[in-house]
Amino acid sequence: MQKWKWIATALSASIVSFSFYQTGEQPDISKLRTLYGSGDASKWPAPELHEQAKPGFQDIGHLPAVVHPADNPTNPDKVALGRILFFDPRLSSSGQIACASCHDPQLGWGDGKRVAFGHDRKLGKRNAMPILNTAFYQKLFWDGRAFSLEDQARQPVMDKLEMHENLGVMEKRVQQYAGYKPLFKKAFGDESIDLTKIFKAIASFERTIVSPSSRFDLFIDGKQEAMTDQEVWGLHLFRTKAGCINCHNSGLFADNKFHNDGQTLFASANEDLGLYNVTKNPADVGKFKTPSLREVTHTGPWMHHGNFPTLKDVLFLYNLGNPAPLPKSYKGDRDSILPVTSPMLKKLNLSNAEIDAVIAFLGSISTTPRRLNPPQDFPQ
Repeated sequence: MQKWKWIATALSASIVSFSFYQTGEQPDISKLRTLYGSGDASKWPAPELHEQAKPGFQDIGHLPAVVHPADNPTNPDKVALGRILFFDPRLSSSGQIACASCHDPQLGWGDGKRVAFGHDRKLGKRNAMPILNTAFYQKLFWDGRAFSLEDQARQPVMDKLEMHENLGVMEKRVQQYAGYKPLFKKAFGDESIDLTKIFKAIASFERTIVSPSSRFDLFIDGKQEAMTDQEVWGLHLFRTKAGCINCHNSGLFADNKFHNDGQTLFASANEDLGLYNVTKNPADVGKFKTPSLREVTHTGPWMHHGNFPTLKDVLFLYNLGNPAPLPKSYKGDRDSILPVTSPMLKKLNLSNAEIDAVIAFLGSISTTPRRLNPPQDFPQ
């Protein structure tokens, strides 16, 4: 077992000897149910925010409407075309890997693996970030290297560890299938096929992959029986003592920002410098995109490296303040880019009952996975 995976597992096991089996004193749940389930968010208890989280803060709530870019307005035919392209493995050099290979609708639009695999079954370096609700992201990928879904859609095609295809070759291949021409005509008004249209169609489909209303959404609209007492307690902890609200806020349950949460694995075999790889700014070392927590119970394993097989593992680590020790083998030769963890991280002193309540709340913002059958036949 690799050293850092062992550390993550050991942390999960060892902390049982601390305070996680305390009972945890529940607040007045009936009062919290009345406030949070009133249908009026102004009556909610104030969130407990770190100073760093206050600028631009939006409290949790409903997802907004999807906004489509001016240069890629949506229409049903474009979405239908994008769905076919999303599932078509012929966009890859092997003819075996499609976008859907790493983004399965029955696996929370991820792939259920620690890290994704692609061309020639080679393992990638990161967990496949689910594409649920990516319509609301300002930047895409764990390191934010794409600024739109149209840009995001093209990158896996040409990535040597993913679909491993030259974009020009892929474009010509799609053009050779006569069955695609009438679909492009319906979607774009003419039957010409090019890369821009291919990725606009895929992006249009991806913008439809949005979470339906959850029990949490029903609850805050006034349906007070939609959540259990444990879930209501977890909601309150999420916004207060547990500190989740600092990064996982707005209707997306993500702040569209990047943070160092202590998972750089610096100077180890699994080191990943995150946003720094894109910006080359030392202040960005170890920062990763905040993922949405909607549907989170379906999107494991968790974190950019996929090293956490359960949500309790994730909560345990945050409860400890996400310690990020340097390996003993580190020689001090890269101090100019030493990762600095977010000041929002601190020991939380959550009891085991409180951790369970937060996890229960996360279940209330997860919905039944949709069944979306792939196309039976692809255009020839």
